[in-house]
Amino acid sequence: MKSLRCLYAILAALSLHASADKLPVVASFSILGDIVQQVGGDKVSVTTLVGPDGDAHVYQPSPQDGKTLVAAKLLVVNGLGFEGWLDRLVKASRYQGIRVAAAEKIVTHKMGSDQHDHGHDKGRIDPHAWQDPARVRRYVSNITEGLASADPSNAGYYRKRADSYTEQLFELEKWAAEQVAGVTPNKRRVITSHDAFGYLGRRFGIQFLSPQGVNTEAEASARGVGMLIKQARKEGIKAIFVENVSNPKLLEQIGREAGASLGGRLYSDALSRADGPAPNYVAMMKYNISTLVAGMKQN
Repeated sequence: MKSLRCLYAILAALSLHASADKLPVVASFSILGDIVQQVGGDKVSVTTLVGPDGDAHVYQPSPQDGKTLVAAKLLVVNGLGFEGWLDRLVKASRYQGIRVAAAEKIVTHKMGSDQHDHGHDKGRIDPHAWQDPARVRRYVSNITEGLASADPSNAGYYRKRADSYTEQLFELEKWAAEQVAGVTPNKRRVITSHDAFGYLGRRFGIQFLSPQGVNTEAEASARGVGMLIKQARKEGIKAIFVENVSNPKLLEQIGREAGASLGGRLYSDALSRADGPAPNYVAMMKYNISTLVAGMKQN
């Protein structure tokens, strides 16, 4: 028994030493946390502030988040105004490490730039660029350079993993395009909780409609909801999906009045938990695309 306790103590010490050797990284929300982990592999220890199924739009940082951040060497955020609470946290924690905006230098688009806009957030930059695998390749590049700057001795390791992950993203984009191609263009219309899927829609030719703007904190207007119900009835839109970060009540109302029932749940701003259908970015995209395709075919 004594020898067994000694063995456990040795294993615990080795585990602590291994953890200490890893680069401490903080990611603002779960999708970014996974991408950082894919590139960083066993050389990083990643802490995510807004975890699985969490809504980063309305998140309120805790004192523990400040302690976590001050101990990190690298902070990875989305940028584009997505994490409105983050600057306050950085200032309060006096974080001194490297900060990387994963969406830096991507080509963005603004809300309200298509003919079916219902007036919410018009002219505002859409921050949900991770919904397009092609843009996530730029995320990977930015994250890789951040890791290399924070941990130069392992730069080659990070770049090699980034190359491998980038190939997965190319394959993901190809697969998604093939799946969507199986739906006739006039059926590619979907209603979701908020405007989180604009980049995905543009990449794969899907029209997304929603009662809310890019921020889940915004209130849907009665006029906008009415217009959306009218359009759903007129165009026979049956593909209505609630998101994992949103309250389903408004979508249930729209479905009832439009004569449609809610389809499956989509993962927009957060991954699922480990035992769910979207525990990482690639799995999330595959699940969302499969769910969308099945729903659109009912239109």
